[in-house]
This record gives sequence, structure tokens and C-alpha cells, in this order.
Amino acid sequence: MSDSLITEVPSALVSIRELSLWYGAKKALDNIDFEIPRKKITAFIGPSGCGKSTLLRCINRLNDLVDGVRTEGDILMEGSSINDPEIDVNMLRKRVGMVFQKSNPFPKSIYENVAYGLRIHGITSKRELDEIVERSLKQAALWDEVKDRLEDSALGMSGGQQQRLCIARALAVDPEVILLDEPCSALDPIATGHIEELMQSLKDDYTMVIVTHNMQQASRVSDYTAFLYLGELVEYQETEKLFLTPASRRTEDYITGRFG
Repeated sequence: MSDSLITEVPSALVSIRELSLWYGAKKALDNIDFEIPRKKITAFIGPSGCGKSTLLRCINRLNDLVDGVRTEGDILMEGSSINDPEIDVNMLRKRVGMVFQKSNPFPKSIYENVAYGLRIHGITSKRELDEIVERSLKQAALWDEVKDRLEDSALGMSGGQQQRLCIARALAVDPEVILLDEPCSALDPIATGHIEELMQSLKDDYTMVIVTHNMQQASRVSDYTAFLYLGELVEYQETEKLFLTPASRRTEDYITGRFG
């Protein structure tokens, strides 16, 4: 691949270095190499099965949980390999939070959903828990809607509220990076708008990476966009450049709807 199709970014937080991944004999990622900038929103786009979610899950080592996965290359955070045998994977996943395609609140109260990760990491003071739960719900633009029903089950919330609760749960443990895997695909346009506004409000404090099948969403919310096709990184540019003046014919064909 020509280097001209991969832009350099200022102040990279995550560096993906010649990363390839196999599920058994099937190669799902092929020599991916680029950097994700600090406190920006980076979008991964491409047709179904191109490797977007697989690449996202490499950043917090969720693919470790899949049988038969093998990787080559590396991912660095602030210059240190996340695959170092000395790395505590639980601490990595504290630094790199994850919000899934389908909202997955625990069958607990709204309060306990947000406090769950804090308790796992040893925070037991009710005053401290109360402060962090409130702060996280405010960051997720949810506090005013739920402050009078914190003890109600999270399963009684709307889909959009549940997704924002999952974001609050990720924020509570103070991550550096938030990964969002198609976070709006099950939501209506109004709830999607809330999530997009929330992402914009958070990017001054967090590095975010979003997988989306919705190119309009990528163009609205992201600062940088990576286009993947058949496990390859075809192009990585500032979002406006990629959508207005793509350097690759394959990128142009995809964003104009000629395939995908």
C-alpha cells in the first residue's frame, strides 16, 4: 500500500504496527499499520466482514477470548506494547473502555450498573461511589433523567438511555480510550443524535474509536476515518479529506455506493 494513503497524526495515543490476525486458517486482518490520535474521534468504516470490529477488539485484547485466534505485529499505547506478557489485561481494559453494539446493562439498579467496575477495582466508600456515579451519569448526559430513580432496574430504561448508561459505566473507571462498536445501530434517530452529541462532548477528555456502518455518522462525528476492505487498511485520512477527496479509487467507490 502507498504511504500516501495513510496520514500521519499529531500526538498519537495508540500505534498499530503491522498487525495481522487469523481466526484459525482465515486471515481477518492483513498488515494494518497506522496511529490513532489522542483526544480525537477516529471512525472505522467498510463493508460487513471487512475487519472493523476485529481491529477494534484488538485494542483492548477482547480477541484473546476467542478460540483459535493468532496475531502478528503489535499495538502500542503511549509506546508500550499492550501484548507484553507482564501486562495486566484487567488494567488494560480499565484504560480502554468498551461500548457494544447492543446495550448490555446488568440486571441491577441504574446506580449499581455504574458502580460495578468501581467496586471491582476496590472502591468501597459510599461517598466516593456516590460522587463518581453522579459525575459519570452527568458526563453521559443521563443524570437529569435518572437522578430520582437510581435504585430502579436499568432494564426498565429505553434503548437510548441504556446505551448512555453503558457509556457512563465505561466512564466511571476513568479510561483513556473508549471503543464504541456500532453503538447506534439498534437506536432510533433521536437516540442516535443523543449518542453523537455525547461523543462530541467527551472528546476533549477521551480518545474515542467508533466502528460504524453509517458513513453519514462517520462524517458527522469523527476527526479521522480509516477505510478497511477485506482485512486491509485501504486509506486513513482526516475525515473531511477522506470523504471529499479520497486518495484511493476503492475508497471513492465505497463512499459513493458503487459497492458495499
